Amino acid sequence: MPTIQHQTAPETPDGVESAGEQVTDALTIGRRIRHLRTLRKLTLESLGDAIGRAPSQISMMENGKREPSLAMLRTLAAALSVTVPELLDPAPADERAAMEIELERAQRGPLFAALGLPQVRVGKSLPADALQTIVGLQREIERLLTQKAATPEEARRANAELRETMRAQDNYFPELEEHAAELLTAVGHSGGPLTQRVAGDMASHLGFSLHYVHDLPHSTRSVTDTKNGRIYLPQDSRASHDPRAALLQALASHILQHSAPANYGEFLRQRVETNYLTAALLLPEGSAVHALKNAKEARQLSIEDLRDHFGVSYETAAHRFTNLATRHLGINVHFMKVHESGSIHKAYENDGVNFPTDALGAIEGQHVCRHWTARVVFDIADRFSPYYQYTDTGAGTYWCTSKVLSGEDGEFSVSVGVPFSQVKWFRGRETTERSVSRCPDASCCRKPPEHLADRWADHSWPSARTHASLLAALPPGSFPGVDSTEVYSFLEKHAP
Repeated sequence: MPTIQHQTAPETPDGVESAGEQVTDALTIGRRIRHLRTLRKLTLESLGDAIGRAPSQISMMENGKREPSLAMLRTLAAALSVTVPELLDPAPADERAAMEIELERAQRGPLFAALGLPQVRVGKSLPADALQTIVGLQREIERLLTQKAATPEEARRANAELRETMRAQDNYFPELEEHAAELLTAVGHSGGPLTQRVAGDMASHLGFSLHYVHDLPHSTRSVTDTKNGRIYLPQDSRASHDPRAALLQALASHILQHSAPANYGEFLRQRVETNYLTAALLLPEGSAVHALKNAKEARQLSIEDLRDHFGVSYETAAHRFTNLATRHLGINVHFMKVHESGSIHKAYENDGVNFPTDALGAIEGQHVCRHWTARVVFDIADRFSPYYQYTDTGAGTYWCTSKVLSGEDGEFSVSVGVPFSQVKWFRGRETTERSVSRCPDASCCRKPPEHLADRWADHSWPSARTHASLLAALPPGSFPGVDSTEVYSFLEKHAP
């Protein structure tokens, strides 16, 4: 679509300079000209006579098929008793103009062309209900195509892009830290572990009442009734779940004004923001950084100590450490959550460690080297004590601490690691456990030993356990894995 780009220029007449840096396409300008002409009860002929142009030329401009020059814009503005910036206003003149512009653009786009349908003449003779129906059908076609495109490939791309964003800012989000600090101050929390009572005070401060129920939809951790200001939470919270976390995540979505995600990228961004803000409330930046700096000075940095100091899960403490380590301690770090099958559930790095990736740059679902700490820890008998290990890789030597945690989908290892040059600040640096990883060289661990391959390569057929979520698309405007009918029925039942 051709555009008119009006740059600020000195000493230009008619107030043109106030439209500096503005970009408006010819179709929007044309529709505004027609709107103003009709408003002033001018015909194509009378406006043409006023500016010395044929009515057909005016019609071409109004339909966005001819781009008026700056001199013509000045002439038209004078004839219509407006300024040039008013003609260049990118906002449609009214709702009908907006729909007409949307339909014109759609008909000129590749999607409409691919349908092979005749174009509709978009003018004042097109009834409003017909225009609304056609535009609605066009939007639905685009929505369905977007849904079809919301494939695992899109999810992997979105994951890779989000990880790049997190790396670029050292996994530190100052605006989320500010949100957390403001809310903590509002409820008078000055430091130390965040109690369930204080979490409840936060809900009250934000205008929510808490309701613990036995019939919460199975696909949810909480349900928020935004109409009546009620948050529903499970009565029987399992030991593996921190009851504060579900509440704080619900509050975080409200604080950040999240709406139903339109695509996978938005869904992932919202999830990261919600988890980050929740962790920032459970481990406030000020007191967490104070504890970490003291531990660094004593050369006793430990994820276990951070966990115990704030009464949170090991995974939450590990996550929070990655938020604060680079910005406040000057330590580059990596984090991994790995399923017992060896596949990466989630990971982050800004220390140069080479995670296995697919062709799209995504790491989720990729298998970690068998010699990395995150895999070796599954074979350690002592699940209570932290496990430490040095691993020599092609990118350098890394020290990691790892712990095995149980979850609904099996066991996971949660690992935090740093380059060898940074290990001097950590407890566990004295470990003698050491391994060597040559991955992605297939001879390291991806290629079966020759004697086993010779014996079994032609005599095995494993049935893979595939998670349904790997194949499911994300319907725009919904929440993955959540049964909307179940949620709406639940709210209908419990609404006051």
